[in-house]
Amino acid sequence: MAEMQKQGKPDDRKDDEWQHDLNPNAMAGQNTGLETTLPEKEAPTAYDIKELHQHLQDYSDTELKRIKVLPQGTRLKQGATYLDLNNPEREPFTAMGGLEVGPENHYIPKTEIDYELWNRLIGINDPERVNS
Repeated sequence: MAEMQKQGKPDDRKDDEWQHDLNPNAMAGQNTGLETTLPEKEAPTAYDIKELHQHLQDYSDTELKRIKVLPQGTRLKQGATYLDLNNPEREPFTAMGGLEVGPENHYIPKTEIDYELWNRLIGINDPERVNS
């Protein structure tokens, strides 16, 4: 009887031969386990990307060096907050699973910038919010 039960149940340990076709990026956007690289820590700065200098003319070289810009192809962390310097409205957004930096994006991760510079980038000029 035990042998019949084995034959009647699918073997969950085997990979479904179509699983990769149905879900090629099964873990996209998931923040599990240890990261092997931290692209936001080693990202170039706005100072390094000359085309950003025209968007950030009011910022000093020292400030530009404090603004990390994620390289193209970097997968955004689900639930994290970012700002795209190419967006004229400069509105922060929360990333959803599966998003990554495209060729037309200059994403700034909020976690890699001090709050005063972040507030300035998103247009908050209220002294109470900028200095608190």
